[in-house]
Amino acid sequence: MQLLVNRLGLNSRNSSKPPSTDFVKGEKKTKNGTNKPGGQTGRVGTRLSKVDDPDEIKLLEVNRASLPPAQYRDIGFEARQVFDIDIRRIVTEYRAQILADEKGNRFTAPFPSQVTKAVQYGNGVKVQAVYLSQFQLLPYQRVQDYFKEQIGLPISAIAPALLYLLHPCSRARVLCLTLTNRLLTCWRSLS
Repeated sequence: MQLLVNRLGLNSRNSSKPPSTDFVKGEKKTKNGTNKPGGQTGRVGTRLSKVDDPDEIKLLEVNRASLPPAQYRDIGFEARQVFDIDIRRIVTEYRAQILADEKGNRFTAPFPSQVTKAVQYGNGVKVQAVYLSQFQLLPYQRVQDYFKEQIGLPISAIAPALLYLLHPCSRARVLCLTLTNRLLTCWRSLS
């Protein structure tokens, strides 16, 4: 009989039973049952607020064919705002003008200092890749999948090594020294 009484007294605090098996007799499992539900006094919360200059405005017109026959006049509108993000690939092509004089000498406009190759990743791609791999700790294959599937930008196999190059820790810098000349050249162009 004592064994059965002991078994009835077991719960997640005094045995290896999970908390979901605890039997609670009408009492709440809260520290302090005096608090009302919702945000407590002194809590600093955040919420969306309407903005005065939305990026895009879509006008929704009443389908007058569905209304009973009458004369209607426009008296205003009701506005609702949806906050969303637009993640997309942006390709910027720089075209340097080439001029030639009467002697055949060519003069080419200079490219911006960060544009050093015919095709390259921009700073936004590099920053996003480092953020996903180093801060969010996504494996490199998942970072590559994200860029390929969500943005339509395939990242080469060399890109994970570039992520190491951008990482500030000294261990990553030592790894940089063991990479090929091509990677070191890429690293110098990034810094």
